[in-house]
Amino acid sequence: MDSWSFQAEFPSLSLGISEDRRIMNPDYIFVYGTLRRDTNSEMSHLLAKHTEFVDDATYQGRLYKVDSYPGAVPSDDPNDVVQGEVYLLHQADVALPLLDQYEEFGPEFPEPNEYSRQKQSVLLKSGRFVTAWVYVYNHPTEGLELAESANFIQQPL
Repeated sequence: MDSWSFQAEFPSLSLGISEDRRIMNPDYIFVYGTLRRDTNSEMSHLLAKHTEFVDDATYQGRLYKVDSYPGAVPSDDPNDVVQGEVYLLHQADVALPLLDQYEEFGPEFPEPNEYSRQKQSVLLKSGRFVTAWVYVYNHPTEGLELAESANFIQQPL
């Protein structure tokens, strides 16, 4: 009996491999700027189509004003935090390439890319840590203004 026949005959006994993997190793993404719900941007709506909001969260990093958008970089100082939101990616294979385009991350963009997508530890408001994709600013920060607040969407422009 092939796997398709088995699944058709016993659907409650077998999840698809991709569903199995997603349940055991969920893909989360932490967003801290223009992708957040409060921005009501086109990309935040796209993110909502492929994800489920999990919780508000913080990332141990420093937040810089790059232009009218932020750039976060990791920090060893526990007092440096970036506020954002965590989402569960339902279709990471669909959502991440679209987000990579938006963040200008990938081989089709000039090196070094402005951001690199990295797995980082983030702290949910509930007190639980999760590993999530974070777009980390990938250029030198000298000359950039440190954000006045850990919450970029509350920054004066």
